[in-house]
Amino acid sequence: MNDKILIFGKGYIGSRLQEALDCRSSQKRIRVYRDAEEELLKFKPKVIINCIGHIGRNVDDCEKDIDKTLFANSFAPMILAEAALRNRIKLVHISSGCIYHYDYAKDPPISEEKPPDFYELFYSRSKVYSEKVLEWLSLRYPILVIRIRVPLDNRPHPRNLLNKLITYRKVIDLPNSVTYIPDFLEAIRHLLDQDARGFYNIVNQGPLEYRELMEVYRKYKPEFNYEVIKFASLGQVRTNLVLSAEKLQKTGFKVRPIREVLEECVREYLKY
Repeated sequence: MNDKILIFGKGYIGSRLQEALDCRSSQKRIRVYRDAEEELLKFKPKVIINCIGHIGRNVDDCEKDIDKTLFANSFAPMILAEAALRNRIKLVHISSGCIYHYDYAKDPPISEEKPPDFYELFYSRSKVYSEKVLEWLSLRYPILVIRIRVPLDNRPHPRNLLNKLITYRKVIDLPNSVTYIPDFLEAIRHLLDQDARGFYNIVNQGPLEYRELMEVYRKYKPEFNYEVIKFASLGQVRTNLVLSAEKLQKTGFKVRPIREVLEECVREYLKY
């Protein structure tokens, strides 16, 4: 058991990280500063990883509970940051890449230095609120902010992109950056070993067209059928974009192309 790391948040990402890092997880609900302070005094970690967040079934659910969204995505990270710096503890905050506009015709993959510019979704705004505070603090304190995007896992889970696409049986026509969770877990270990600070995108190389994933799945499940639809036909406000993994790769971490992990992902997924 790694007693140097303490995870806050016991959802999908928090649970996967706790298992992978073999570390402890706080079961306490963080409502006020004192809650965080008590947990740090109790566990005495060297690093805390914040996985507290709210998205609901999809980002539209954030509009249905504004208070929960603001607290989980905006206030809780700031409370933990304050507790961490006061106790000289490193904070790792798991954030989102869904904070940008993207023009497929002319934009390069988005680097960590680009300021967020997507505010049409409340979910995105709630993530930006905390990121802006952590950006300033990370200039002086040991803070690492990780941006992930569209998690794809080799295990079944409602948040897993593969689960969603199998259920919907409809895929949009726009390519997107994807975070393959087994690679994400390895990247977190790598960045912790390097005592990395600041902002990092953890996504696989290259955008993924979701139909490519469905075609791999159909190799193993020939009876499966799906439909490709125009994103514009949905009439929904969403972020579709490509993030750069160049900064992560420059640390010495081997970032695998997303298309290289699809067979592995589906094959292992079907074992469960």
